[in-house]
Amino acid sequence: MQKIIILDFGSQTTQLIGRRVRELDTFCEILPYNKYPEDDSDVIGVILSGSPYSVHDPEAFKVDLTRFVGRLPVLGICYGAQFISHTLGGKVEKTDSREYGRANLETIDLTNPLFKGFDRGSQVWMSHGDTITRIPDGFQVIGSTKDVQNAAFWCPGDKLVHCKCSNGQSVWAVQFHPEVYHTLQGTQLLKNFVVDICGSRQEWSAASFVDTTVAELKAQLGQDRVILGLSGGVDSSVAAVLLNKAIGNRLTCIFVDHGMLRKNEFQQVMDDYRVLGLNVIGVDASEKFFADLAGVTEPEQKRKIIGRDFVEVFNQEAKKITDARWLAQGTIYPDRIESLNITGKVIKSHHNVGGLPKEMHLQLCEPLKWLFKDEVRRVGRQLQMPEHLITRHPFPGPGLAVRILGDITREKVRILQDADDIYIRGLREYVDTDGETLYNKVWQAGAVLLSTVRSVGVMGDERTYENPVALRAVTSTDAMTADWAHLPYDFLAKVSNEIINKVRGVNRVCYDISSKPPATIEWE
Repeated sequence: MQKIIILDFGSQTTQLIGRRVRELDTFCEILPYNKYPEDDSDVIGVILSGSPYSVHDPEAFKVDLTRFVGRLPVLGICYGAQFISHTLGGKVEKTDSREYGRANLETIDLTNPLFKGFDRGSQVWMSHGDTITRIPDGFQVIGSTKDVQNAAFWCPGDKLVHCKCSNGQSVWAVQFHPEVYHTLQGTQLLKNFVVDICGSRQEWSAASFVDTTVAELKAQLGQDRVILGLSGGVDSSVAAVLLNKAIGNRLTCIFVDHGMLRKNEFQQVMDDYRVLGLNVIGVDASEKFFADLAGVTEPEQKRKIIGRDFVEVFNQEAKKITDARWLAQGTIYPDRIESLNITGKVIKSHHNVGGLPKEMHLQLCEPLKWLFKDEVRRVGRQLQMPEHLITRHPFPGPGLAVRILGDITREKVRILQDADDIYIRGLREYVDTDGETLYNKVWQAGAVLLSTVRSVGVMGDERTYENPVALRAVTSTDAMTADWAHLPYDFLAKVSNEIINKVRGVNRVCYDISSKPPATIEWE
């Protein structure tokens, strides 16, 4: 299959480049800057990402451009553009001030294939500390802003004298970020590069993924039995339906209830899975989880206990399936990217990444490992799964345990489940002025119980001293960054009133207006 290689130099927006390319129905692979493939026969183009480094830093990441420059179309973005210029004989210098924010391409070569369909003065987004003061010999400027002369430049393949192996493929470079929302025609630029310049046949789609993956699963798994841990979330659910389509009842799913799911969620999810025809074992292990969490208040310790207990419970059930040969997981592409930095060292442990318990002696199957979250949802729709499963908000593995400040008790979980249920039902029922429900307009929402805090209130003629609840709702595309959702005041007023009136133990409701960063989506 055709693919675009994106070499990651450590930019926070590298994943966005990948998502934009995938939205063009083109497969792409994000690789560390130093992991360019030995066999690139299926590669049709290369994109170099931004980076937190300057090209002059001793620790700056470097790649051998001669491996692909001249052989394949290349697009350098921000640091990628500066690295191309610096390496091929141009000049990159420190600026007096960081160039950050919106700018406009006041000069633009609309005849260049990279800028086909662009408007004069098109808005772009800058984010760099260095600037390119001289481009390499043979290159031509094709875009400038008021403050950045060399905002975009290229070298036609027939003038590329910097690489002995050149076969006439051109190089483009832009100092702005076409992948971010604030570059208004960034998608058009990437389309010009990926489709028109690189020649993508745009064959990557949900339908093609389902057909190809089902065939690959049949070949990979044969007649073997597979175990899959379900969470109720969209990733594991789509993985289960794909596997079921490939191997049928040779798939056994295990759904563990740790007691900290949303209100009535365990039974609702079990019912959904049965409707889908999945072979599911439901395990109520809440007694064990509550016992092991008793008195624990430190967030990371809570997470570790829940993770450890989940593995123990899951393994106990999995061992009963004596002829199983594979363990399937709903690992998606961002899980794998976030778990490794560009030097290949682990920087974030993810529950779906890192291998299997040695005592299980199972091989790993990850049918969604190349998909972004929005692609998983498109595959779910292609598989005709219920929409409420596909659009379900992300929910943390430790469940409500990381939405309760302090120690965990059944009573605190009961309070939070009741408050959260009112909040989520309200989001599903409230139709905004554009005809869309609030639930579908936010990325993730949930209630948080501030059980380490007490608040004075008055209910009737009596003084109360009970818990506040904080409501959280964020908008995002990938959870790497998130902004607080601007929910209507009348909705917040109605939900607040209903929670205080109906949930015993709560006398105050707050709304969290923190963005990520600096805050995280979850409170713990």
